[in-house]
Amino acid sequence: MAHADTHAAHDHDHDHKPSGIGRWLFATNHKDIGTLYLLFALLMFFIGGAMALAIRAELYKPGLQFFDPGFYNSLLTSHALVMIFGAVMPAFVGLANWMIPLQIGAPDMALPRMNNYSFWILPFAFTLLLSSFFTAGGGPAGGWTLYPPLSLQAGDSFPLTIFAIHMMGASSIMGAINVIVTIMNMRAPGMTLLKLPLFCWTWLITAYLLIAVMPVLAGAVTMLLTDHYFGTSFFNPAGGGDPVMFQHIFWFFGHPEVYILILPAFGIVSEIIPTFARKPLFGYDAMVYATASIAFLSFIVWAHHMFTVGMPLAGEMFFMLSTMLIAIPTGVKVFNWTATMWKGSMTFEPPMLFALAFLFLFTIGGFSGLMLAIAPADFQYQDTYFVVAHFHYVLVPGAVFAIMAAVYYWLPKWTGHMYNMRLANWHFWVSTVSVNVLFFPQHFLGLAGMPRRIPDYSTQFTDWNMVSSVGGFVFGFSQILFVILIWQCVRGGAKATDKVWDGLSHGLEWTVPSPAPYHSFDTPPEVH
Repeated sequence: MAHADTHAAHDHDHDHKPSGIGRWLFATNHKDIGTLYLLFALLMFFIGGAMALAIRAELYKPGLQFFDPGFYNSLLTSHALVMIFGAVMPAFVGLANWMIPLQIGAPDMALPRMNNYSFWILPFAFTLLLSSFFTAGGGPAGGWTLYPPLSLQAGDSFPLTIFAIHMMGASSIMGAINVIVTIMNMRAPGMTLLKLPLFCWTWLITAYLLIAVMPVLAGAVTMLLTDHYFGTSFFNPAGGGDPVMFQHIFWFFGHPEVYILILPAFGIVSEIIPTFARKPLFGYDAMVYATASIAFLSFIVWAHHMFTVGMPLAGEMFFMLSTMLIAIPTGVKVFNWTATMWKGSMTFEPPMLFALAFLFLFTIGGFSGLMLAIAPADFQYQDTYFVVAHFHYVLVPGAVFAIMAAVYYWLPKWTGHMYNMRLANWHFWVSTVSVNVLFFPQHFLGLAGMPRRIPDYSTQFTDWNMVSSVGGFVFGFSQILFVILIWQCVRGGAKATDKVWDGLSHGLEWTVPSPAPYHSFDTPPEVH
């Protein structure tokens, strides 16, 4: 470990814990709950991934092969909800549960029982969401954005979807409160805020974002519910409502949500790159302020998702320029990571490989985001596959790769075992090549005019869709390597000695530099 997590590496597990399934049901220990979150996220990653493969199978060639358009729409909607609220967010919360107490020298999270509750809401929420596929009208409709009037056409799946979203939001808010209280109240003596590891900083800011925006989503979906069942007309023009108002409310949640999905990834990469470059992070204070700036700006750019709804020209100009402004603090972070590696003694173990892939591929997603920010150009890109390519570059080689990097980085610490390095390298290279084969052609499809959210398309889009689908299947099945590798490691790989962390290693283990200047801790205790 490069810093404070080593300070608290001794186990704080309770002396008298229930055994077997009771240990997990009634877990209040942050490590147990972190493990539950990570396992749940992995399960949801494969469920959401199976939906994605079904979508890519349908799009392999023109014509309707497997699904009718209604079911295809439900697949799209559920894929997004499962991946965002079921895979990426719980994975980050799991990492926060595991690492924040260790990094700040706390014995546990501040609110352990609420921690248990916030996790156990999730399996029930996703059981509700996925059971909606077995209702009379099929699964949820309307895309993950749930725009009316389309989302209001859904049958019996509609209330199940809305209730599931409320439960996910409640879980997220509780997790965020726990993170804030823990970091604010339980830091080791002498650890000021500007000595916090960056993973803790990014999570602290993310937690404030969650508390600010999850109630907005709750309000939007509750208004949908009353429109559907109680005769209100919030979004029904016939009753004096406005469907565009839903878009404003939704995206006021939705845009900060995008940063909730990426800020913890920034923190992870800020831990890994200094370790394998063997240099302190360049510009620590600037990284903290850049993260805070991104969080603030995320609240004032929501309508860049809505350039085509007919807003005033002044509105388009404001949202275009404020969106471009976010590129500045994000660029600061990218340059600081690059400067950290400059003239460092770099080695390329799996965590570093995933962090570097993150750096390159997330930046591609950032550039296509800048293209989408240009209002007149966005009239062409809007609702095409170019948008799909953009946000998948940010969220798959961005958020998902960062989570994988974190697992590879911290797994020896969690389990006491080293994983199979050759298998990990295979997993990295197959994933990285295939994720580009999957998403890069979608830029071409979008620029050529292929609309998103359709089960069928014109024949001129066939070739690149075939390439994209092949990449999707290779990427999907390559994740089985990840599961095998974790299973082998947990069951007992090579013993991870303290050499993994104290800079004396060779062979399968990696070396880590002494702590950066802004972390004043003693030599780490021996890890057994």
